[in-house]
Order: sequence, then structure tokens, then C-alpha cells
Amino acid sequence: MIKKNKKGILFENRKDAAKQLLEMLPQSEMKRDNWIIIAVSSGGFEIAVEMAKRLHLDIDLLFNEAINAPFNPECEVARVSETEEIVIHEILADSFAIQNDYIFGEAKRQYEDKILTNIYRYRKDSTFCSLENRNVLLLDEGSETGMKIMVGIKSALEMNAKSIYVASPVIPSIIVHTVRQLVDDIFAIHEVEDYLLTASYYDDFEAPSVSKLQKLFETRGKDI
Repeated sequence: MIKKNKKGILFENRKDAAKQLLEMLPQSEMKRDNWIIIAVSSGGFEIAVEMAKRLHLDIDLLFNEAINAPFNPECEVARVSETEEIVIHEILADSFAIQNDYIFGEAKRQYEDKILTNIYRYRKDSTFCSLENRNVLLLDEGSETGMKIMVGIKSALEMNAKSIYVASPVIPSIIVHTVRQLVDDIFAIHEVEDYLLTASYYDDFEAPSVSKLQKLFETRGKDI
């Protein structure tokens, strides 16, 4: 059963979410086997930085962008990552009769226009970390569709990760069922049947600003 206060809030902010999530993670194993934490959203990266203060593990952010239906900008039908992996929501794509040519074309555009811009802005001259033979924890702050997590899983698999785990403070039950079949384990404080927007579970859910995200990146790889 999901426990909420009278406002329906589960977390005060991302720092609170990180604190609660840490309590259920196998911290000793993570330290012993030198796991790496890969956030799949900017908000997840903020949580990852908070966790790194305790665990002293490597962290990074996998930049990725949504590919929306051509006549419905609110409907995400696919997603592309900075490693140029693409995941497609086949049911939605078929429902809208969206061809792969459109998806691949949009993926290229999103990669060149947005992902490369973010890589230059935040990571500067450094490259995305190697996941070769690493134990990877993919981290998000929540998930309406699971697409960010799925593109993270596909990217980690293509980069030959040794093992893949998923963590999220709050997540829809249906996504847990799907993701569990693809990864070694999944850690979630709250699994929600009738999932609302992720923002509804946080008292403070303001998106990290450009300057804040730049500061978070400055801590990446440092002993914080």
C-alpha cells in the first residue's frame, strides 16, 4: 500500500527522494563491486549526485530526447539516447501509422539539435563514461512512460555492461513488470497502480536550471 500524507506527496524534494532510496539499495555491494550510477533525466542526475555524496561512486547523465507523433506533440512514440540507441513504443507507433523512416529522421534531428548541444554545454570536452564490464544502476526520478529507462537499458546493453539495475523513488507498477524482465533487479520505494504525473509525488519538483545542472556536472567524478 502506498503511504501518502494529506497532500498526496511522497517526497519533499529530490534530496529527500535520494535519502529514502539509499535506504533500500544494497550499498555494501555497490561499493564493493564499484557500481556506476547513470541518470536518465536531469532530475535523476540531481538525485544521483546526492547519492554519490554517500556512496562515492562514479556517476553520469545519459542525455536522451523524446520523439513525438507528427500531429500530436504531447505523445511520445520513441526516444533516442546520446549513444544513438532508439527505443520505439510499437503500439503507439502502429496506432498512429508512424513509419520507421519518420522515427529515424526525427531521432537524427533530436540528436543533432538537442543532444549534441547538451553534451557540449554540460560535459564540455569529456565523453560519456564507458560501461564496458561495469555494474550499472540506471536512475530516474519517476516515470510516466518508462521510455527513458528503456533507452537507458538498451544503451547499457549495447555498451556491454556487466549487469544492469534500475532505481526510481516512484514508478508505475506496469513499468516495473516490463523492466524486471530486462534487468538484474529493480529498486523502487513506491510502485503505483494508477500513476499520475511524477511531479504530483514531489512537494518541490522544479526542474534543474542550466546553471544548477552545470554545477552538478562539475561534481561528477569528484570526491563529494
